[in-house]
Amino acid sequence: MFFDADCNLCNNAVRFIISNDRRRRFCFVPLGSEKAEEYLRQYNVLNAGKGTMMLIMQGRIFVKSEAVLRITRLLDGLWPVLYVFLIVPAFIRDPAYELVAKYRYRWFGTFSGPVDFRSC
Repeated sequence: MFFDADCNLCNNAVRFIISNDRRRRFCFVPLGSEKAEEYLRQYNVLNAGKGTMMLIMQGRIFVKSEAVLRITRLLDGLWPVLYVFLIVPAFIRDPAYELVAKYRYRWFGTFSGPVDFRSC
């Protein structure tokens, strides 16, 4: 999973995923890092915005709300129930995702501490 390491919301999401991923299915790469650029080049993703959560799974790359929903599907507990929202078309889901992404620094602040995540 690719995430914005400067974003409090994103860092909290990574910590949440780690705590609900007992099978250790996920690893994380900060957007803007050399490793992220290397992976994204392989998938022909150019100029990926820092506000875009991305997930590589089974040789495919998923972005925005679809990435979030596919992540919830693989978490422990009841979180996979949220995957049902994939039936809502992306043109409805993604504007809500983009609104949160646009204001994430204002609403949740920036992260300045050491990034603690499971690296790929």
